[in-house]
Amino acid sequence: MRVLRVRDPFHRGQLAIAALFCSLGFQYATWASRIPALKSGLGLSAAEVGVLLMAAGVGAAVSFPLVAALMRRLGSQRLATLSALCLALALPALAAAPNYPLALLVMCVDGVLVGCLNVAMNAQGAALEAAFERNAMARLHATFSGGSLLAALLASGMNALTTSVTAHFAAAAAILLLLVAYARTGLLTDGQRAAPAAGKGEKKRAGKWALPSRVTLWMCVAMAFGTVTEGAMNDWSALYLKDVAGASAEVAPLGIAVVSEMMVVARLFADGWRSRWGDGRVVLVGSALAGGGLILALVSGGLVPALLGFACVGLGIAAVTPCVYVAAAGQGSNSLTLVAAMGTTGLLAGPPLIGFIAHAGSLVWGFTAVAASALVVSACSTRIRWPAPAPAEPVSQT
Repeated sequence: MRVLRVRDPFHRGQLAIAALFCSLGFQYATWASRIPALKSGLGLSAAEVGVLLMAAGVGAAVSFPLVAALMRRLGSQRLATLSALCLALALPALAAAPNYPLALLVMCVDGVLVGCLNVAMNAQGAALEAAFERNAMARLHATFSGGSLLAALLASGMNALTTSVTAHFAAAAAILLLLVAYARTGLLTDGQRAAPAAGKGEKKRAGKWALPSRVTLWMCVAMAFGTVTEGAMNDWSALYLKDVAGASAEVAPLGIAVVSEMMVVARLFADGWRSRWGDGRVVLVGSALAGGGLILALVSGGLVPALLGFACVGLGIAAVTPCVYVAAAGQGSNSLTLVAAMGTTGLLAGPPLIGFIAHAGSLVWGFTAVAASALVVSACSTRIRWPAPAPAEPVSQT
């Protein structure tokens, strides 16, 4: 029987970092799955829901200088632990918000915290690959999707038991605290980390920022539109299934579950795909599948086509962020930080833009924009300098 060698430094670090990825996916999908309840409880219109989501995006966008400073001062280990802890506490705060302005404030703070954790945990993942020269990023991102899946299933179960958002978010916060407690025992310390080498377009002096290269800018665009696609599916799939496809309140959260499950499966195999076909081809074909599959689902209409289209998005978009993060790490730590910040901004700021489109037209038009975002990623993939395919992670011995 094969067993996981948790005493091995690589696996110990991988599991600890995976707990961070899982916590971020879980926290994000928890409040996203209750958007219909938050919309009803606060008496919001579709446009106001969009502004609420935009508040998180604004927080993520303005956090970039703060994240860079905190990374230099605290290091990725301490920043990841602190931001994950605060994100657990943000859920009860959102549930307790008595009015729309306070909910906006909570979401803005949530966006700042997401920006901190996203950069810190991806820096940990990139350092893990650099230190041990083994693929890990796709599997780490699989746990983000796994956290989203767990949150969707918890939301569906809590909906069956109670309509209380407070009870739901309190239970979710307890799970997040357990994940943080586990993660802090195995994260890479500053002495263990091997920072990515500086790219050709960067100055190598520590703490200095240089203008990003053209390749880095293409990575930023691909990351932003890729996370727009991913985030919109989490934020708007429940409303689409309920309002357009006619799903019940119990079935509506399963839209997130379908996307998350397919992303988990794809990311578990993505490191092997990267070794066989290369990162560029995986991103090109996958994002085209996501965009094309969703367009076919929108044209067909109905619950089953919607779920099949959502599955195509999950399967196709899954490898985009891991591959882009690895490519950014190869350009240096400055590029990695900038691309991670763009990923957070796209994840949180993109869905509100979809909401504005839905308010001006319909959710069908909003999801058409999601499909177009996936196709933009496919186009960007042809302009990125991808690393050469690396050997897949070796199988652990019994």
